[in-house]
Amino acid sequence: MTIFKDKVLLITGGTGSFGNAVLKRFLDSDIKEIRIYSRDEKKQEDMRWQYNNSKIRYYVGDVRNIRSVDDAMQGVDMVFHAAALKQVPSCEFFPIEAVKTNTLGCENVIDSAIKNNVKKVVVLSTDKAVYPISAMGMTKALSEKVMIAKSRVPDMETVICGTRYGNVMASRGSVIPLFVEQIKARKSLTITNPEMTRFMMNLDSAVDLVVYAYQHGHNGDILVQKAPATTIGTLADALMSLYKTVRPINIIGTRHGEKLYETLINREEMTNAEDLGDYYRIRADARDLNYAKYFVEGKQEIKEEYTSHNTRRLTLDETRDILLTVDYIFQDTYHYRMTE
Repeated sequence: MTIFKDKVLLITGGTGSFGNAVLKRFLDSDIKEIRIYSRDEKKQEDMRWQYNNSKIRYYVGDVRNIRSVDDAMQGVDMVFHAAALKQVPSCEFFPIEAVKTNTLGCENVIDSAIKNNVKKVVVLSTDKAVYPISAMGMTKALSEKVMIAKSRVPDMETVICGTRYGNVMASRGSVIPLFVEQIKARKSLTITNPEMTRFMMNLDSAVDLVVYAYQHGHNGDILVQKAPATTIGTLADALMSLYKTVRPINIIGTRHGEKLYETLINREEMTNAEDLGDYYRIRADARDLNYAKYFVEGKQEIKEEYTSHNTRRLTLDETRDILLTVDYIFQDTYHYRMTE
């Protein structure tokens, strides 16, 4: 893509699913360099062998340590900040660790980017930051607030914006790899609640959203991509259908900090959201701390929130089709589909 021509991109948490998807998208483009920053040296070594590409540079470090962030940030044009503790139950038991990585780490990345005159920072966030009930969601909500607060700095060269999306299919933390593993092992499928709904987005769509934010995001914006949803029960049925099997269902109940449905935009934000077709732009609240003048302006109309319960619901066949956009599911089920 020409927008990235001769640019240096830094991806924090770059050894994860999102970082690999970005590499696959842009390594063959005219981008100058992609820097992979993470604390996982083993995954970095695996990526070296997998990609064997001189455009990739690797930095071992932790977003909690601003000195290591500064080392990776020098000469960078743009940052995709994806580093986070994402496992909801783990964050419930170790909430301070989530604060250190998800909130303070975000501040470190943004501060370093401003100090190094980076052109644009896109902070990746999650539906769990909306009406948060988990430590993971609360720390990501605070990271959004940090992003918006930093974007208000006057006369700043760096543009800071964010994205927000639900679980990405087959990524770390998604239930899909677990279901596939259980199907292959001929075990029962462990379902928390079959009526739970989840947005269905693949990794390519996640990259599309971040690139869109890079192209169109203004200071303090949060960009949200519209997406369909399915129930966990339908998801399990679709996977069993693709793998031509029927397995018992074991209802295990909701896990720590888990929600019945995902919310990407809350009611209050919808009053300030701009519909861009395939995306929503949530503009930062532009009011300052002089509250008195707002008491006479009245309240804006409260609109319906945007959730996985009220977005377009996928049928069983549609859920099958979108699951087939995941490479390993497509490959796994090829011989089954050829016999249909």
